[in-house]
Amino acid sequence: MVDVEAFRRDGFVKVEQAAPRAVADAARMLLWQQLGVSPDDRSTWAQPVMWASDMTGAGPFGELVRSPRLADALDAVCGVGGWQPRGSLGNIPVRFPVTPPAEDRGWHIDLNTPQPDGSWAVTGRPHTMLLLTLLSEVTIDDAPTRLRAGSHHDAAAVLGETPLDAVTAGGLVDSASRARPVVHATGAPGDMYLVHPLTVHAADEHRGSTPRFMAQAPILTTNSAR
Repeated sequence: MVDVEAFRRDGFVKVEQAAPRAVADAARMLLWQQLGVSPDDRSTWAQPVMWASDMTGAGPFGELVRSPRLADALDAVCGVGGWQPRGSLGNIPVRFPVTPPAEDRGWHIDLNTPQPDGSWAVTGRPHTMLLLTLLSEVTIDDAPTRLRAGSHHDAAAVLGETPLDAVTAGGLVDSASRARPVVHATGAPGDMYLVHPLTVHAADEHRGSTPRFMAQAPILTTNSAR
């Protein structure tokens, strides 16, 4: 069972082996092919970050996103009927042990509120939940997503209903949450993290030797969270 109290306290919860490791491994191999680089030839790792994606939910990607354990965890956190199933894993940043690192590691929260014109903004009344899906082994050296534990409380205090762009909101929530301890989203292929939409988080530099594959996708919720 997922620890709902930990989610409320910390703003995230880990779901170990939400899907079998073999399924995540199969998805990762398809992503290597999509990127057109080789897991066995470091000379092809030319960039610190390459973007892959799953937009169809076919094969192992569908098994991951439709995981019964994930559904149970979302039911526990959002309530039965409180979230909308995804059809795919969405965008998948792949981080390589390449220097210099990408300059995309600022503390922020994701766009979380749909606007009347079809765009998205950041507000303190979000309509999403962030899902992190580990598709490779991720240690503290392998560019894990950094999470400021408890920072969703700080973000809620500085954000209101007024829509903000990502940069403006990022500055506010970063300043408000700097005293919070940092937890790294580490784990094995098939592990997942449910992250509160107001939890302040950031990418990290890759200090290891194995490329990191981690999908990051919003789960739409039926009620705004705070």
